[in-house]
Amino acid sequence: MKDQILIHLNDPGQLEKLYRTNKGSFKREFRTLYPELKGNLLADFWNERLNYESEELSRTTGGDWVFVIIASLAAGCIAKLPALFSINEEFFYPRNIGFIVFPALMAYFARKNNVSTGKIAFLVGASLFGAIYINALPDVTTSDTLILSCIHLLLFLWALVGFAFVGETKTNDEKRLGYLKYNGDLVVMTTLILIAGGIMTGITIGLFKLIGLNIEKFYFENIVVFGLSAAPIVGTYLTRSNPQLVSKVSPVIAKIFSPLVLVMLVIYLVAIIYAGKDLYNDREFLLIFNALLIGVMAIIFFSVAETSKTTKSQAEIWILFLLSVVTVIVNGIALSAILFRISEWGITPNRAAVLGGNVLILINLLLVTVQLYRVVSKKGGPAGVGRTMAAYLPVYVAWTLIVTFLFPVLFGFK
Repeated sequence: MKDQILIHLNDPGQLEKLYRTNKGSFKREFRTLYPELKGNLLADFWNERLNYESEELSRTTGGDWVFVIIASLAAGCIAKLPALFSINEEFFYPRNIGFIVFPALMAYFARKNNVSTGKIAFLVGASLFGAIYINALPDVTTSDTLILSCIHLLLFLWALVGFAFVGETKTNDEKRLGYLKYNGDLVVMTTLILIAGGIMTGITIGLFKLIGLNIEKFYFENIVVFGLSAAPIVGTYLTRSNPQLVSKVSPVIAKIFSPLVLVMLVIYLVAIIYAGKDLYNDREFLLIFNALLIGVMAIIFFSVAETSKTTKSQAEIWILFLLSVVTVIVNGIALSAILFRISEWGITPNRAAVLGGNVLILINLLLVTVQLYRVVSKKGGPAGVGRTMAAYLPVYVAWTLIVTFLFPVLFGFK
């Protein structure tokens, strides 16, 4: 490798090929050679490039680790509150599961982005209001509005984390897209952490069983609870302090799954017609259909967030465009089924929430599809797609507020 670097020292293309062929060997040999190559413009460039990457890998401080440890312990303690104070778990967890992790993430981004005191006060006040409100709702397990409020409260807290993520910057659209990308990266990193934790759990319990000690109950009630609570916080720290860890994995996942989901959706729609499935009278199937729609929307959103950051091939843009078109069709079917059920059996909290959510998703999909069409027809750029999506996010937040805080009152806590 050393000889090859010297031979191609003034050939940028060949140096890039050498680097991509064996990055570790290239870095090692180049750093050995660089003292005698100083002054060569291309060598100086490669020195800066390689050093920049190494700095990126070690961009951590002791204070960050202390914060992550304290936040993880606090999240675990919140998760353990029912056991510590004999609180009914069925009452506590559905209403408060979001408060285990989201406040810690808000604190993390508020700290990293130097959020102003006024915005910190808003985050604390909004979180406290949400906690007081959700826990003050009547304890009726069959209440649809309670279930809807608990589900949408998670989205409300997620939006507050986004508020802290944006921080003091004025370029909100770019930061909102960055927030969507962060969520995709966090899913990847947290999944890896949980897989590693699951392997460690199995090994640990197995080792203790070999010496005659059964620690399963203690381990799951304490170590696992704290580990699950800490996973998103540690995942956030790793993705933000070492962005290159998943910056290349997430786009590949989006690139692989976008065409697969497109093919699956088309086949699924054909299968529905072939099977003669009645969407209009099968409530359970309609719920699953809407869950599928939300999952596909998440893939589109994340792919668009990636698209606006990097240059995509025309084929990838076409896949996103076709996926958006098919998802519009899926949304239209779901929306027609909801309208049919409302016309036949009247309005209920669940039907109102699903109707509102589907209408908002349909409008957003149409706007994104139009922008993607402009890209494939070369009348616009990928940045326009990202701006459209980012500008629409507050609409979802407004609907979340309505369902979380007004639906229980409007429907008499039914």
